[in-house]
Amino acid sequence: MLNATMPAPCVPTEADAIDDHALVRAAVGGDTLAYERIYRRHSPRVYAVLWRLCGGQAARAEDALQEAFLQAWKALPGFRFDSSLGTWLHRLGVNAALMELRANAAWQACDAGGEGWDSVAALASVERCAGTTLDLERALDTLPPRARAVLVLHDIEGWKHQEIATQLQMAVGSSKAQLHRARGLLRARLGETA
Repeated sequence: MLNATMPAPCVPTEADAIDDHALVRAAVGGDTLAYERIYRRHSPRVYAVLWRLCGGQAARAEDALQEAFLQAWKALPGFRFDSSLGTWLHRLGVNAALMELRANAAWQACDAGGEGWDSVAALASVERCAGTTLDLERALDTLPPRARAVLVLHDIEGWKHQEIATQLQMAVGSSKAQLHRARGLLRARLGETA
């Protein structure tokens, strides 16, 4: 059984970047062990953001991770190191998760109306034991999918609203509104005052 907590991503070093060049060349040449090393080095960081985008659902995050690395395997011969390998893999992972979220019927249903607001408000009003604090990750999981995606991409991953709007196929203003909504819902969920 998988642990429901998100793994800590590893931070690549300069030596890793140099090694990535050699690993990419070897993998493109057919060395599957080199590709396995690429996967082991970069998958924890990619998985961490996918886990958040998928609302803490490990199975969905793993599916998106596998899809991203399958796409990477196919596209690796064309990779030119315009960005770091980690950044490229990260972007492939986010794209895979967002495509899965867009395809999911719940994606549209949760954002259709005030339904998401009501469920979060009900969760926030539940009586809690004294001294119990809600984990930010669990609170993040309660957000409607689009609001969660915008918050994760903007506040955690550092994307600009234009990039988010392009990826989520929405207007820049909608991205900003979703971010404001997500922050407000998080504050309500965590019991903070604005």
